Amino acid sequence: MRAVGSSIPRVDARRKVTGEALYPGDIDRPGQLWLKVVFAERPHARVRHIDTTAVEAAPGVVAVFTAADVPNNIYGLNHPDQPVLCGPGAPRGMVDADIVRFVGDQVALVVAETEAQANAAARLLVIDWEDLPVVTDPLAAMQPDSPLVHSYRDDNVLLEYHVRRGDMEAGFARADVVVEHTYRTGAQEHAYLQPEAGLAHIDDRGRIVVDVAGQWVHEDREQIAHALDLPEEQIVVRYPAIGGAFGGREDMSVQIVLALAAWRLKQRGIDRPVKTIWSRRESIIGHHKRHPSVIHARWGATRDGILVAQQVDFTSDCGAYAYTSTKVLGNATLACLGPYECDNVYVDARTVYTNNVPGGAFRGFGGPQGHFAAELQMDRLAEALGMDPLELRLRNAWREGSVMATRSVLPAGVTIVPVLEKLREECGTMNGESARSGSSFTTSLDASANGRLRGTGIACCFKNVGFSLGYRDVCNATVELYGQREIERVVVRHAGAEVGQGTHTIMAQVAAEVVGVPVERVDLIVQDTAETDNSGSVSASRMTFMAGNAIKGAAEMALARWQDEDRPAIAHFEYVPRATTPYDKLTGESDPNITHGYCAQAAEVEVDPDTGHVHVLRVISVNDVGRAINPQQVEGQIEGAIAQSVGWTTQENFVQQDGRVLTDQFSTYLIPTVVDVAEVGSVILEFPDPQGPLGARGMAEMPFIPTAPAIVAAVHDATGVWFDEIPLTPERVWRGLREHS
Repeated sequence: MRAVGSSIPRVDARRKVTGEALYPGDIDRPGQLWLKVVFAERPHARVRHIDTTAVEAAPGVVAVFTAADVPNNIYGLNHPDQPVLCGPGAPRGMVDADIVRFVGDQVALVVAETEAQANAAARLLVIDWEDLPVVTDPLAAMQPDSPLVHSYRDDNVLLEYHVRRGDMEAGFARADVVVEHTYRTGAQEHAYLQPEAGLAHIDDRGRIVVDVAGQWVHEDREQIAHALDLPEEQIVVRYPAIGGAFGGREDMSVQIVLALAAWRLKQRGIDRPVKTIWSRRESIIGHHKRHPSVIHARWGATRDGILVAQQVDFTSDCGAYAYTSTKVLGNATLACLGPYECDNVYVDARTVYTNNVPGGAFRGFGGPQGHFAAELQMDRLAEALGMDPLELRLRNAWREGSVMATRSVLPAGVTIVPVLEKLREECGTMNGESARSGSSFTTSLDASANGRLRGTGIACCFKNVGFSLGYRDVCNATVELYGQREIERVVVRHAGAEVGQGTHTIMAQVAAEVVGVPVERVDLIVQDTAETDNSGSVSASRMTFMAGNAIKGAAEMALARWQDEDRPAIAHFEYVPRATTPYDKLTGESDPNITHGYCAQAAEVEVDPDTGHVHVLRVISVNDVGRAINPQQVEGQIEGAIAQSVGWTTQENFVQQDGRVLTDQFSTYLIPTVVDVAEVGSVILEFPDPQGPLGARGMAEMPFIPTAPAIVAAVHDATGVWFDEIPLTPERVWRGLREHS
């Protein structure tokens, strides 16, 4: 049996099923202390003074740390703009580090003998606050009289992008129909199974070792070293089992503060490990969310269905700090145009500071927000033209050699057309008539008996694979071959994290395929900065693509050495894909992405007009994955993405009011349960990507992206009402139906 193309069991399955696998919260070390983070719980305020007297006198307390204990009190993944601890007294670091800018800012650390003692003592901390004006609406935050979230800036706009192609006035002059609407998407909580947790200690070589869950061990190490003003070699970051991520672990949560506490304790002669586990509420207020967005779109088309003008104004709520907002904005700037050719394009996109919980990386990375507007614009154009919405997409979809709005030719391997054609084959031709008059999928059931309205809708998307817009992507791997006459053991060293998506299984399969041994002979040494070289982040749908190419390269080199009888054969390979370029500041001209993946979906829903409940019955998802290295894992990614996207579209209503989170528990922030998950029809297409390892494309984010617009289109098909804002909570749908009745 070949390694690649087989649905072999995951390499970590047995350990996780039996409970043998340890997650950060499961790890204990002798003599460990417990750390409690004191959160600001205020959206915008200055810390005038912190009185730790009562805390230090509390039972079991070993130490209290504040901003004064942070050598370099500033960090940030792409744009350093956040204090490690907010408060006065830091030796150096961020301007206005004594100001908290959202409720989840960290103010102090309490270290005690037990978790209960640390929690109790933290409540005794006395802080003298000066409350500051709060701004929570990104549109209001752009006004000249708005309070500044960062006082050293001239305004609250963190970053803007502009795309200009063609002549917008001439484009609209050619249009026979024009549709113009404003769309809004909400924040989304990652809701991963394991809240933030970790353990730090000093090893026998004097290194600070942090066991934590994240998505990029080397970036975590860099951020810790920067804040502590230490050489990176003095920091070791290791990931044990990780209970989900979805982009939510790209930024810092407990990494720096755990390292800080263990290091400062050691300096005081206290050589003991330090552990912390956040509560679910702390997790919800303490890490970033999917960016809420406001998208105004005005598009025009000719009567024969050719796009001639796309004008989009896109605003995302950055929240209090940048996190990955600049990178997410870069993706959204293109996603809001969809996978379509158009000669006349104007996009103005920006991300804006507010005092809300920061926005950051989340599955799809700007794609869901942008495509939500783009796909609904296509549906409304189809309605105005009296045209089948799938046919309209096919007439405008990218093809091999198409030129993007950025004036660059698409990377080879453009397959959105065959993906759409396969969707039509799977679902039957959609004729654009209302489901209330009998049109639906050929396999749909008659819903008239229960009084609910049945409808169907479609949407499609593209997703960049790998880092983009000029960021130099790189991935390292080392492969070692051991044995006598035959290869008895293969060791793969790679830093890539296993966040539940099956990355480590893919690594083993690629190595086994190239070397020509059973997968059982492959051992992995992974996600440990002391044992591996930089692999980049597990994000941007890049890990199969990047790790696969790196491991393939290292394995081929090692195999050649083995065949030359250089044994053990050890080879290191650094994979660097083709370069991309950033947007031109005025025109957006660029070669933005390494390559793309493509997906199209159809959704079938029932709407209860009496209650406003939207029931997603079925989603058919057609995905070009290039090469399915492990088909079962691909299906799992499709099903998981759709379940998560159904939640964002219909249930997950993250509510913030005046900068405070009102939905800070799973009792108030609802995510889909097993009874809410739709039936999923996963269709896997394999058109090899010319750049991919053995043809594979990254695909884990793609199936999330088109689900929301497909559902909204299906609701319109069922009810005749368009909804421009998600989530489609029962109240929102009920009111919308009443307003249009």
